[in-house]
Amino acid sequence: MKHPFAALCAVMFLSMLLLLPPVQAQTAAVAKRHAGPFSYDVTQETTLKGTVSSVLTRPSQGMIMGSHLLFATSAGQVDASLGRFGLRGKGALSVAAGQQVEVTGVMKTIKSKQVFLARTVKVGGQVYAIRNAHGFPVSPQARAIALRKATQNREAL
Repeated sequence: MKHPFAALCAVMFLSMLLLLPPVQAQTAAVAKRHAGPFSYDVTQETTLKGTVSSVLTRPSQGMIMGSHLLFATSAGQVDASLGRFGLRGKGALSVAAGQQVEVTGVMKTIKSKQVFLARTVKVGGQVYAIRNAHGFPVSPQARAIALRKATQNREAL
C-alpha cells in the first residue's frame, strides 16, 4: 500500500512543477525592471556624425560625471558622455573643436537631459574605444593591454 501512495505523491509533485512559470521569463522581467538610466543595450546603438564644438574634461553643472564631447549634427547639438577615462591615459581620445567625428553609442535620458553614451569615437580614421559592448568605461589599463596585444599580433604575422 505504500508504493501506490508514493507514486501518487510523485505524480502530484511533477504536476505542480509543470504548472510553474519558466524561470527564464522571470529573469528577463526582473532584468528589464532593474535596467537603470546607465544601462547599455548594444542593439540600440546608433552612429552620429558631426563637428566638434567643444571638449570638456570636466562636466558643466547639470551634466553627468566624467568628460564630455559636444558636437553639432544635422539634427542639432549632441552631448556625448565619454566617462571618466575617455580623455585620460595612453591611447585616450585625442580630439579638438572643429574636427569631424563619428560617435557610436546609445542615447539616454539622464537627469531629464538627453545624453549620448559613447562607446566608440572615430576621428581622422582612428577609432577610440570609450566603453565596451556592455557599456562599461574602458580604463587606460585596459587600453594599454589591448594595444599590447594588437602589437604582438601584428608582429606575429
